[in-house]
Amino acid sequence: MAELAHTASSEDEEANVMSEGTRKLVTLAVMLSAIMVLLDMTIANVALPHMMGALGVTSDQVTWVLTSYSMAEAIFIPLASFLALKFGIRRLLLISVSGFVITSAMCGQADSIAEMVTFRIMQGAFGAAVIPLSQSIMVQIYPKSQRGKAMALFSVGVLLGPILGPTLGGIITENMDWRWIFYVNMPIGAVCLALLYFFVKLDGRGESKIDWPIVIAMTIGIGLLQMVLDRGNEESWFQSNEILLAAIISAFAIIFFVSRSIMTKGDIAPVWLLRDRNLAMSCIVMAGFSMGMFGITQLQPMMLEQLLNYPVETTGFMMAPRGLTSAIVLLALARYMDKIDARLLIVIGLSLNALGTYLMTLYSLEIDIYWILLPSIIQGAGMGLVFAPLSQLAYATLAPKDTIGGAVIFNLCRTIGGSFGISIVNTYFSRIQQKEWNELGGALSPMNPALQQAAHAQGTTITDPSFLAQIQNLLLQQSTLTAFVYTFGFLLFSYLCLIPLLALFKPKPKMED
Repeated sequence: MAELAHTASSEDEEANVMSEGTRKLVTLAVMLSAIMVLLDMTIANVALPHMMGALGVTSDQVTWVLTSYSMAEAIFIPLASFLALKFGIRRLLLISVSGFVITSAMCGQADSIAEMVTFRIMQGAFGAAVIPLSQSIMVQIYPKSQRGKAMALFSVGVLLGPILGPTLGGIITENMDWRWIFYVNMPIGAVCLALLYFFVKLDGRGESKIDWPIVIAMTIGIGLLQMVLDRGNEESWFQSNEILLAAIISAFAIIFFVSRSIMTKGDIAPVWLLRDRNLAMSCIVMAGFSMGMFGITQLQPMMLEQLLNYPVETTGFMMAPRGLTSAIVLLALARYMDKIDARLLIVIGLSLNALGTYLMTLYSLEIDIYWILLPSIIQGAGMGLVFAPLSQLAYATLAPKDTIGGAVIFNLCRTIGGSFGISIVNTYFSRIQQKEWNELGGALSPMNPALQQAAHAQGTTITDPSFLAQIQNLLLQQSTLTAFVYTFGFLLFSYLCLIPLLALFKPKPKMED
């Protein structure tokens, strides 16, 4: 314990060497970099129909614009700890942001789907290290007594980015040109690079060696897993030989790289750090929470556009309050984060997410704007109270030298958890929709008195083509609405299942009090 206290004391002394003004500028630099990278996870979603015409591709082909980015990010995140030791934190961050900005411009210039996918892979590869490096820098520049505040500030960027992506993407696409969703990174990136160059001085270089079997197995395993999750539902999952083969190869590759990482304790994808109970539990809860968060943000735009016929730009604005509420709550509570038990904040946050999701299970076709905004605001407040304290707990018992490795594993779980969430939600929703269509449609026989009365009330017959089209549209609406409600209920259950896991966290060490 004395050695642990001495290590923490040394870390605090190193953090206190930095002036408050410099610390604020470094915080701004890493937050802005994180927001820029995370925006690109979702900013292209609403622009896909416009890209189809410009690139001359089908709806199935254009989804690779999203899939390629997420695959590259998931593959390269685990390499961040090794690359930081090899090149240093500052240099790697400058290379990552520079490469991200350049490849963003290349995406904006793409004239074919092959060019776009290639540049998006490069963009995701360069951006992958930005999030774990930024989070690690926040851990290192703030003393332990302010780590809750640091994670609250960092969480503002992490939560704002993907949630506000569709909003910004909708505004740019409707009022300018879809290519500007990539060009917008250039001025933002220039500011980030200037701040990083002048104010970030962390080095962090050390001995490192590359383990090619782990790199190859990790690339194959995570890459194929991401492909299976992104395209599985479209290909009917394991009914497709391609998806089945990819899933089997991915499983063997992941088992190999995880077992080798534990045995060798290497710098690439340091899974062995999960022996720290707080980090392990934080990763599990974060993966589960990301499943719910990304599942909700995937479902709600579908519901607003397909069921309630909201325009794309309006849908984007409807998504904004969730992210803005998260930011407001985090900024308001940042100074108190280190004084309140993180586990209590997470329980409150998960409960708020569950409450907001419960309200969404009460949706009908007659809901107004307030019924859309209220659950989003409640969930937004809950997201802020989960992400920041959970990040704080992840590093509470981790040695300072392992912060980058911990950030790599933590953010990899966030990324893969989000991919699982989107895949599970899409699959569950489509299965429920088909089931409800069959059950509701089965009652619509010519002998159904209610159907005959409905036709008679409109002065027509049940064989009238216009009446049949009306009934078919009503059937689609009701089966789709029911599928949304049931899927929201499934996500509500997933939030509640995470709460008991908080009892498994270790309490905060005494020397931090």
